Amino acid sequence: MKKYLFLLLLVGTTFYAQDVQKLFDSANELYQKENYEKAIDLYEDVERLNFTSSALFYNLGNAHYKLNQVGPAIFYYEKALQIDPNNEDVKNNLVFAKRLALDSIEELPQTFFQKIDSNYLKSLSYNEWAICTVVFTFLGSLFFVFFYFTYNSGTKRFFFVSSMFSFFLLFITLAITYQQFSNSSKYKEAIVFAEETSVMNAPTLNSEDLFTLHEGTKVMVLDTIDKWKKIKIADGKQGWIIGTEVKELN
Repeated sequence: MKKYLFLLLLVGTTFYAQDVQKLFDSANELYQKENYEKAIDLYEDVERLNFTSSALFYNLGNAHYKLNQVGPAIFYYEKALQIDPNNEDVKNNLVFAKRLALDSIEELPQTFFQKIDSNYLKSLSYNEWAICTVVFTFLGSLFFVFFYFTYNSGTKRFFFVSSMFSFFLLFITLAITYQQFSNSSKYKEAIVFAEETSVMNAPTLNSEDLFTLHEGTKVMVLDTIDKWKKIKIADGKQGWIIGTEVKELN
């Protein structure tokens, strides 16, 4: 009985995936015909079915870009890069989309370690770093087994050094995985969707305006109180913004 249930589930999942693929292909055809609004509707249908991918978000970004919708275009390019950080096509299109944004914010100078984090460590997601951790765990254990059962002194030394080096890399990748996951959980990035919005010094409508942001600007969400979000921009300025005016990437 369990076997038949498994087969039914497998067949159902296969047909479901095929239907989603047809929906995605239909959206691509609409995009090629320059019917961008309908293409977006179908792409969003695919997203609602939880079949997300870098290609889906990339195509959504392109469709919004064609309609000069800066905020959504940047949002979906950023979503695509979260899945595939090294995708050069997405990176290039993101640069063009950011040129349409009105806000020009000068980023704070990065420290040496911040540069390493942004240029190298963030090239992989925390899930990919976790995979590296598992790989080094397996290699370290395998080399140690070889070391234990080998009697030749030179080969034994090689396997011992390889095992220790693998375990050393294991602890490094584990620390990086924890750091990336912690940062991802603690600090949420978001894109401003409002055409123009004021950032306040407190989470109330009658508080003082600090500065103004426009559609497409990337912010860091630090805290949430009721309908307000405390945000930080690249130059270090902080303030409160109505939550519906931004859309979180995570």
